[in-house]
This record gives sequence, C-alpha cells and structure tokens, in this order.
Amino acid sequence: MLSDTERQAAADAILKAEQTREVCVQPSTQWPGMTLEDAYDVQRRWAEARIADGAKIVGRKIGLTSRAMQQASKMTEPDYGVILDDALYRDGARISAGTFIKPRLEVELAFVMGADLEGAGCQVHDVLRATEYVTPALEIIDYRTEVPRQIVDTIADNAAYGAIVLGGRPVRPFDVDLRWLGATLSQNGNIEETGLSAGVMGHPAAGLAWLVSKLAPLGSGLKKGDIVLGGSFTRPVDIRSGDVIFADYGPLGAIGVSFE
Repeated sequence: MLSDTERQAAADAILKAEQTREVCVQPSTQWPGMTLEDAYDVQRRWAEARIADGAKIVGRKIGLTSRAMQQASKMTEPDYGVILDDALYRDGARISAGTFIKPRLEVELAFVMGADLEGAGCQVHDVLRATEYVTPALEIIDYRTEVPRQIVDTIADNAAYGAIVLGGRPVRPFDVDLRWLGATLSQNGNIEETGLSAGVMGHPAAGLAWLVSKLAPLGSGLKKGDIVLGGSFTRPVDIRSGDVIFADYGPLGAIGVSFE
C-alpha cells in the first residue's frame, strides 16, 4: 500500500503529464507495491484536481470489457474511470489532436441513465430499467504514463480516458436487442475496424451491472443523467492530425469527427 504522500505524488505526476503532453514515469515503477486500491485512490485525487480547476464529472467509463484485453492486462475483471465535461464532444466536432499525447479511438455505446442505480448484485435487466436511452459513442483513449504499463498505472491514469464523442440516433433500451448492434469504423475513407456490441461481455449493459456492484461497497453508484461508456467492441485505431473519422452504426445512425 502507498502512503497518502505517495498517492498524491502519483496523482500530481499524471496531472502534470496531461497538462504538458509529456508522459510521466509509471507509478508502478516508482512504487512497486502499488495496489488496485492505491490506483483508484490516485484516480480520485486526479479527478478532484481537475474538478478544482473547473471540470465537472458527467459520467463513468468502463474499460477492459473484452476477455482478450483482460488477459493482456492480467486482469479478471474490467476497470473504470470518470468522464469529464471538458472532454465531451458531439457529432461533427473538429478536435485538436494536440489536446492528447498519443490518441487512439474506439467504437462503443453510451448509456444515459434515467434513474439512480446502486447496490450489490446489479443485473443487466436492472441496468436496462434504469437507462433512459442508449446512443452511439466514440471513446478517445490516451495514456499519460510511459510503457510498459501495469494495470495499476492504467487505473491511476483514469482508465486511459481521453474524451468521448456522442452522436447517432438514441434508442430506448428495450426497443432493440442491444447485443446485435454493429458498427464500422472508417479512417480517411478506409474501413479499419468492424464490431458487434455482444463482444462487450456478451451484452453491452453487462459492464454497467458490474460497475454498479463494484461501486456499492464504496457507497456510490450511477446517478440519473450520468453518461456511461459501456466498453469498446473494436480494437483501438491510432489518430493523427488531419484524420477524418466516420463510424456507421446502421439503423442507429453515424458519428463523424475530424482531427486537426
């Protein structure tokens, strides 16, 4: 376990890396005894610093929802971070690639909560009942630490969250079979990735059920109005200045963004 001083030092280093666009040394390298509890506390301290600087938490993101990514990270469950309002974009946005260090982009679904949801033992049907609507989303992931990274480094780094882009057509959760929503991801006119939402733990709401149960011992949960990224169902695509991205979700519409 890390001391309060060490946890704060790790949070400060990640915050500085974000501000300077220069990666910092991995916390796990500086403090080899770092635990998952330490990592989530570092994330909390980082978020508090961002809030003190004017940002607002508008939701949560869930990562490592595919079995392949969990095995690569030597984890048996997903991880989570927070979504901030100053990293929230809409369809058609022109985004500065220089905002990030080494951005990559993933295809996801976002759940917008219509009611509070908390408590252990949360199930997929509980998530669907509490969700107001589901909408296409892109997540920009960005790491603020050096490689190679341990899972504690990623968690401390707000689960590698960079930004979110919302667009397409919102749907009510019981109006479609959320497992069978597909998407193609085009970069500069070339389809680079395709995916199916069932690739996220068998059901894209499964990650939210996991998160609610995970937050329960902390006395926390999801709140009405929260935006929750359920996890990617494509591999990440590297992003550079000049790129034009188009994600086609078929009946759910599309999201188009460009990077400058």
